[in-house]
Amino acid sequence: MQDEQDIPVEGLIEEFLAARAVRKPSEHTLLAYRRDLHAVLRLLGEREQITLRDLSPRTLRAAFATFAAGRSPASVYRAWSSWNSFFGFLVVDGVVAGNPMPAVSKPRMSAPSPKPLRGEDTPERLLEAVNRADERQRDPWPERDVAVLALALCAGLRLSELLALRAGSLVGRDGERRVEVAGKGGRPRTVPIEPELDAVVARYVESRRLRFGRVRPEDPLLVDRRGEPLRRGGLQYLVQSCFRRAGVSDRVPRGAQLHALRHTFATRLAEDGANASEIMRLLGHASLTTSQGYIEVTAAQQRAAVRANRTNRALGRLQ
Repeated sequence: MQDEQDIPVEGLIEEFLAARAVRKPSEHTLLAYRRDLHAVLRLLGEREQITLRDLSPRTLRAAFATFAAGRSPASVYRAWSSWNSFFGFLVVDGVVAGNPMPAVSKPRMSAPSPKPLRGEDTPERLLEAVNRADERQRDPWPERDVAVLALALCAGLRLSELLALRAGSLVGRDGERRVEVAGKGGRPRTVPIEPELDAVVARYVESRRLRFGRVRPEDPLLVDRRGEPLRRGGLQYLVQSCFRRAGVSDRVPRGAQLHALRHTFATRLAEDGANASEIMRLLGHASLTTSQGYIEVTAAQQRAAVRANRTNRALGRLQ
């Protein structure tokens, strides 16, 4: 009979990933779990097969010390979280008695600050520029491109949420239209949409019918120029291309890209008076703290704007 401590870790990782898959996370999330778990596993020893016996706080600390060399704090923190979730799964299943990860140090991570598009008129400038067919493109499709930008700017959708949309995801009668979103971590939500966004999507769907024929409610909403469902890389390239065509690439925070559109949606909600709870529901945040960050950043921006007022500087000269 096999000793419980001799159970191969690799097989347990596959069980953990299968259990996670039931929650319907994005493909990107599952790949990140697999990559982080196996990257640290390879550092746990020279043996061909690592077993539970090898997973002590001491060996895990040594593996994470090696893993952290040359990697960003965010990458190390994500790997630590992956292993923490893995051990949580093993504890619940009764495979191990406790979770050793609290004994393994992790980087301190400050809450990421929002990265909206810079410039008050940038969203409008972006939409207006992309709405014009660019004859330099091999196959211009402004209707599709504007729909992508508008769903991020006016509904706050993530990249994975955009890719998961179906043609039938926009539902409801006139005046009560909404988009049904397959949110992060398997949390569904609905976002109200205004008639203007509804019309932009309808215009795109009609242009797609003219190109490729019938569009069924269960079909992926966003497709490429061959009529195939858009993939992650294709959507990222599309958004970057839109920034270049509009001449606003220098107004996009580094590393944000499509997320800058979602952050712009949230920041403008805060500027227009939405509270943290409303922002949390609309963006599908798991934590109210994340939503509160948009309000705090907006307050700081308002303070900076007041500080820049030339009249205040004139008052200073009177002292």
